[in-house]
Amino acid sequence: MSTAAAAPATASLNSPNRPYPLERTRNIGIAAHIDAGKTTLTERILFYTGMIHKIGEVHEGTTVTDWMEQERERGITITSAATTCYWQQRNEEGVYKIFSGIKQRVNIIDTPGHVDFTAEVERSLRVLDGAIAVFCGVAGVQPQSETVWRQATKYGVPRIAFVNKMDRTGANFNNAINDMRTKLRANAWPILIPIGSEDQLKGQYDVVNKKAIIYLDDKEMGSNYKIEEIPAEAKDLVDAAYLDLVEQISNIDDEIGELILEEKPVTKEILKAGIRRQTIANKFVPVVGGSAFKNKGVQYLVDAVVDYLPSPLDIPPAKGMNPDDSSAMDVITDDNGTFCSLAFKLWADPFVGKLVFFRVYSGTLSKGDNVYNPRTNKRERISRLIQISADKREDIDTVYSGDIAAIVGIKNITTGDTLCDEDHPVLLEPPSFPDPVISMSIEPKTKVDQEKMGVALQRLSEEDPTFRVFTNEETGQTIIAGMGELHLEIIRDRMLREFKVEANSGKPQIAYRETITKAAHGVGRLVKQSGGRGQYGHVEVDVRPAEKGKGHIVENKIVGGTIPKDYIPAVKKGIEEAVLNGVLGGYPVIDVEIDIVFGSYHEVDSNEMAFKMAAIFAVKDAFKNGNSILLEPIMKVENSTPEEFQGDIMGDLNRRRGVIKGIENKVGLSIVNADVPLAEMFGYATAIRSLSKGRSSYSMEPSHFEQVPENVKTAVLDQKSK
Repeated sequence: MSTAAAAPATASLNSPNRPYPLERTRNIGIAAHIDAGKTTLTERILFYTGMIHKIGEVHEGTTVTDWMEQERERGITITSAATTCYWQQRNEEGVYKIFSGIKQRVNIIDTPGHVDFTAEVERSLRVLDGAIAVFCGVAGVQPQSETVWRQATKYGVPRIAFVNKMDRTGANFNNAINDMRTKLRANAWPILIPIGSEDQLKGQYDVVNKKAIIYLDDKEMGSNYKIEEIPAEAKDLVDAAYLDLVEQISNIDDEIGELILEEKPVTKEILKAGIRRQTIANKFVPVVGGSAFKNKGVQYLVDAVVDYLPSPLDIPPAKGMNPDDSSAMDVITDDNGTFCSLAFKLWADPFVGKLVFFRVYSGTLSKGDNVYNPRTNKRERISRLIQISADKREDIDTVYSGDIAAIVGIKNITTGDTLCDEDHPVLLEPPSFPDPVISMSIEPKTKVDQEKMGVALQRLSEEDPTFRVFTNEETGQTIIAGMGELHLEIIRDRMLREFKVEANSGKPQIAYRETITKAAHGVGRLVKQSGGRGQYGHVEVDVRPAEKGKGHIVENKIVGGTIPKDYIPAVKKGIEEAVLNGVLGGYPVIDVEIDIVFGSYHEVDSNEMAFKMAAIFAVKDAFKNGNSILLEPIMKVENSTPEEFQGDIMGDLNRRRGVIKGIENKVGLSIVNADVPLAEMFGYATAIRSLSKGRSSYSMEPSHFEQVPENVKTAVLDQKSK
């Protein structure tokens, strides 16, 4: 394995010019289920770090990170917002720690909770070093919490859990932790236990330092607090939590395990170092309890971020590959290395134009430098660099390794591109994104809107990898596809507000799929020989069902040159085209294995186009023989409803072809989990409002594809053929 951006022999990985050393930098995300309090928490962190002087509230539409009009109107986060703040830690006595006058720099990305904007979470986690996973103290682990947790696990992101809303009626800290252990299989243990709950919430017990932190209800919005000794009535609770902490860490940390075996004391400094090591290794999750809205517990959560989440130096080198020979490469965090970064988000900023957010993994980049994009083989000059604190933009001259910043005005770039040094090209692994599950036709209202709509849709699809635009060749309609009704509604809203395009939309369409249920053989021939140069291609394929979620796998099993090697790429291209339109309703075919097994050619009349067409005919023939079935997207739905409406809600889910997976009861609420076809979920929000007098809420996320029942299949195919 070669190493990109290897460090020269230098005393430090930090450039002497950087204002904040790497070891005092934290890149964190705040991620959770809808309405767990992510944006409120970000707002409090900005207030306590002195970045803002008045706390904004989501319900008032005054928060810093929710700065889009749609976010402020709806009270939800739509786009991840990057913000930078600076923090000075205090010791266990509440006195500021002195780091030669240098504070910690914390780059925060506040991500959306709604499943329709899952791409924002995915691309943010790809470039972050750590995350705060926020959970509601009443609801515990919810469906989108699980999705976010899986995404963080996929990218190996260490986490701290913050159990928020401990001031709410029904909040239970221990239940939330048990939820994490059972539903997320997290090795989660408390380090800051809330003192009281509901309207009795006063502060936190610091388990490691064995102190009580009492937040004062004064005009300073939780900025003032007292450090006290643990009261006698809570001593047993804190001692037991401390022993649990030491035991759990000693089970996974060799250093502390040895001290326990040798019966040597484990000091709080040694314990903190062990918690940090195991949190960074993703084997342990420290849990903090508090209430962001009531300004209790946020400061010590930021201390925990600094104490336990990694700096850019603590994470493994970024994995990349050499674009020339595809060999693996490591990109080491070092200011003195060669420049390498990942563009993780594009944004049409209303103030400065097109922005490209990027994370620097190695080296430095200054205004006037050139960057190289290995995907396009093009280089561009950087004319402007900015650092963003949500809606504030600050011009900077240089960015260093570990930094998150934005480039203004760069062209020919898409989400996931690597930007690097031309003499040391490297391709970093881009984030991966789910396929859209819903689509609708869209048409401009006037001729003037026609041209503007094309530009608007192109810009929006560049920004959002889960938003697709294409033309239906049969009808000539423009089709937009996304992750849900809300996603497409926001897209239309943005077209109107940002690009002044008025458009009519058709009824949303479901992203159906097709697959086969048995192995089959298919033959395809294209023979046109009527004097002069003709067309000749002959391809035979074997198809069989693949494992669920595998997509399609194509293998060349030609022996003896029955199809010359030169024509195999054309055959594969034909197969790739054929799977885009199945034989039932013309929907894409998934989860099939296709082997190219036989064929023949003509010395004069064979060409690439003939073999491509023959391959399409062969695959279609095989699909006809393979007992094709129609598949529909199934959504995982969680409905929270007062117990008196449980029967009505379940009856409604059954009418929607839903399968009830389980029912939980939490503080007068019934949590109904079900798998429901997406086709049946249109208008669900309105339906449950009327069924429960507006007291039920729900969330849903894509789960899997399942076969469409015969009676529904007929209706779907009839509708498609009209």
